[in-house]
Amino acid sequence: MVQTTEYLYIVRDEQILKGEPIIKGTRTPVRAIVETWRMGVAPEEIPKGLPHLTLAQVFSALTYYSDHQDEINNYIERNRIPDELIDPLVKDL
Repeated sequence: MVQTTEYLYIVRDEQILKGEPIIKGTRTPVRAIVETWRMGVAPEEIPKGLPHLTLAQVFSALTYYSDHQDEINNYIERNRIPDELIDPLVKDL
């Protein structure tokens, strides 16, 4: 069942990523937008790499993050790939 939030484009669905906040109508988690933004990609550029998203959805995700940093940071940490599992050839890129 889809659970709405106070953010127009952010929902939760227990069937998708165990209820992690996602962009409505997609399987894209808020954390994916945040991690892209943290890598230095401007919000206006994010839809170029994720063309199924609109700029409004990107800003909604970043607004959600601004209000729920601890929650999203926990999702980011839980989904982080441990360094020892990353091939050294990839790490050096």
